[in-house]
Formats: sequence, structure tokens, C-alpha cells
Amino acid sequence: MAKRDYYDVLGVAKGASADEIKKGYRTKAKELHPDRNIDKPEAESQFKEANEAYEVLKDPEKKAAYDRYGHAAFEGGMGGGGGRPGGGFGGQQGDFGSAFSDVFDDLFGDFMGGQRGGNGGGRRAARGSDLRYNLQISLEDAFAGLQKTINVPTSVACDGCKGTGAEGGSEPSTCPTCSGMGKVRAQQGFFTVERTCPTCSGLGQIIQNPCNSCGGAGRVEKDRSLAVNIPAGVETGTRIRLAGEGEAGMRGGPAGDLYIFIDVVVHELFERDGNNLFCRVPVSMSAAALGGSIEVPTIDGGRGRVQIPAGSQSGRQMRLRSKGMPALRGGGPGDMFIELAVETPVNLTGRQKELLREFEELSSENNPESSSFFSSVKSFWDSMKG
Repeated sequence: MAKRDYYDVLGVAKGASADEIKKGYRTKAKELHPDRNIDKPEAESQFKEANEAYEVLKDPEKKAAYDRYGHAAFEGGMGGGGGRPGGGFGGQQGDFGSAFSDVFDDLFGDFMGGQRGGNGGGRRAARGSDLRYNLQISLEDAFAGLQKTINVPTSVACDGCKGTGAEGGSEPSTCPTCSGMGKVRAQQGFFTVERTCPTCSGLGQIIQNPCNSCGGAGRVEKDRSLAVNIPAGVETGTRIRLAGEGEAGMRGGPAGDLYIFIDVVVHELFERDGNNLFCRVPVSMSAAALGGSIEVPTIDGGRGRVQIPAGSQSGRQMRLRSKGMPALRGGGPGDMFIELAVETPVNLTGRQKELLREFEELSSENNPESSSFFSSVKSFWDSMKG
């Protein structure tokens, strides 16, 4: 079967530039890669055909020979075949690792760990880690907001080497194993496997004369004091991000971020539910029966007055509007709910007992059905005792 024209295989015009040829091959490689076409057996042979075409057209000498003689340039010892039977290029068509590696980064660079150091000698700085700090505050502080200074143990850039890791202002040198790429490749059959360089740990550089202060790391351990603004309305679980305040990067790399997690301590009086506050307030039996007004403490340190309707029972709730917690992300404040707890008097004086008995008798006269019921209950218990 006659071979297809190499330009047609890559989908480019004759006389295409090197960039156009590479772009065409990149498109075909992505389209025809066997891993993406498991259900298409012909994709593997087409992938090899595209590789064969690119192997010729990417090389200026081979391309010039192909443009002049076509496929005959690589048959019968003509051109760059080296006199081997079947032609020099024919012996390479199974080795598509060479051509495929030219666009390996374009196809899989992000998957394999991001951009590579194309210049081979540039500084490969690593971003510092993010840090977490747990901060406990009171409910009053969560209501009002505050500015608090915290001490964070972290890694900071070394002053002795300015974060480079090298002593005396010297510069790190390019890693000889990976040539500054930070990764090394190994050919395994049809595929090229890329791994982190074992010599430089992926940094692309090695330090011949490490800094005495940091040992070549470019950073040292140190406690930092930071002023943190806690906005009003935070609650347990609220996360505050301080960009660039985390761990310093390796060898001058950008610092990570600091995340502050808020924990609001349980209050002895108020219970929080969202932006609303709840509290339980004791009231005397006479105040609950006759009605009146009471003063209750509020979260802002003031006091609010609540009207108690006559005949109120334990568990009844009243509301003080807008006396709850402020909204963290806009909107009005919550409300404060007061739950009544009617107290039974204890340690009564003789006169108080006498008045209560008189009250009970008057209650029986005003509610004979209730009096009859309680008399029946009393008789039942008396009979049980007998």
C-alpha cells in the first residue's frame, strides 16, 4: 500500500513552517493517541504514521530531501538512510518516543506537574505551604468584632542568603542530572515516563555552597506576630484567609497563605442559633401571675425591658427585635428571644404561708370545679396511705 503524503498526514500545507508542522503533529497526536481511542484499533497505526511524518518534516535536512524526492528519499539507501536495507528512516519509524517527546509538554505538561523550566538555568522556586491557626474568641467579641495579635510559628525567608539558599551571595547551579528541568524521563515501550529528578528533588538546581544559616533551604523557623481583624458576626467555623502570610517558599518562592479558623466559646447566659440569641430568665410567681415588666441583659452589655403578660407560664417566649448578632455578610441583625422560667418560692415565712393558704382558699371559691377535682385527688391519696 502506497504511503500517504506526509503533509497530508499532519494536515498541513506543503511548505508549512516548523511551528505549523509542530502544531499539526500536536493536533494529530492528541486526536489519534491509542489511550484515547481504545475502541478504534486503526488509531495506533495512524498514530505511528503521524509520528513517522513528523520525524521527517521536523528535521530540516530530511524535510528538504522529502520535498525533492518524496518517499524515495528514504528508500534504497538514498538520502540520510545510511545505506541500511529498507532506508535509514524506515528503521526509526517504530521509535516514536523521539518525535512524541517534542510535544510531550504541550500535551501533558499540566497533568505531569505544570510548566517546565525551558531555559534550563532559571531559578525553580517552590511555593510555601498554607498554614492553619485556631483562634478562640468570646461571644461578646464575635458580636462587636476585634483586632487581635497572634503569634504564628512558621518558616520565613532566610536573611543571610535572602532566600536563595546559597552562601555569600553565590547563585545555585543547574542540576547536572536533569539539566535544570526538575524532571527526568525514561522510555518504556511506546511511552515516555517522567519523574521528579532525584538529585535536585524537582528544583532544577543544586547548591554547591549552602548558606550556613538555613543549610541551603532558603528559609528558617521563626515565630511571627500578626495583627488580625476579626469582623463582627463571625461564628464557630468561620475561616479568615491572610494571603501570603503562610510558610515562606523554597529558595525565594512565593509564600503560602494563613487560614484562621474561629471558635466561639460557649456563653454562660446566651445560646446562639444563626444570628438569633436565646436566654432563659427567671421571674417570680407573683410577676408571672400579675404581669409587669422586667429588665434583661443584652449581648452588647446593656439592658432591655420586656413586658410580661399576666398569667404567663414557664416556657413562654418574648422577643427583643434586632438585639441578636450582626450579620457577617450583610443584612440586619438577628433577634433576642427571652424564655420565662417561673420560680416557686422557697423558705417561706409564717405570714407568707398564711397568705398562700388564703390565696388557695380564694382560688377554690372562684373555681369550684378545680377545687372539687383537687379534693378528689387528695381523698384518693389519703385512702392509699390508709
